[in-house]
Amino acid sequence: MKLITAIIKPYKLDEVREALSEVGVTGLTITDVKGFGRQKGHTELYRGSEYVVDFLPKTKIEVAVSDESSEAVIDAIISISNTGKIGDGKVFVSSLEQVVRIRTGELNEDAL
Repeated sequence: MKLITAIIKPYKLDEVREALSEVGVTGLTITDVKGFGRQKGHTELYRGSEYVVDFLPKTKIEVAVSDESSEAVIDAIISISNTGKIGDGKVFVSSLEQVVRIRTGELNEDAL
């Protein structure tokens, strides 16, 4: 089993969610986060004053999937999130040792 964590631009969330549904993802977790990478933030004007925005708004998606479906999920996220511009985000893939569904006690693949 894999935990796929993707950091994407917030306006891509609905498209990514739809693409994940099409490849069989039945559940995911979304968190609004702020951060920066190579983008290093940007400057904005507010009431005539220029200021630096260091941390940019992003959306973090976390999905637990079986090993077999992980590549399809990763490909779906990348294909939808890619604009070709800096700040598109990243995808992190981690191994999961165990998953337990709290309500039923089901384990691992059955709990997904």
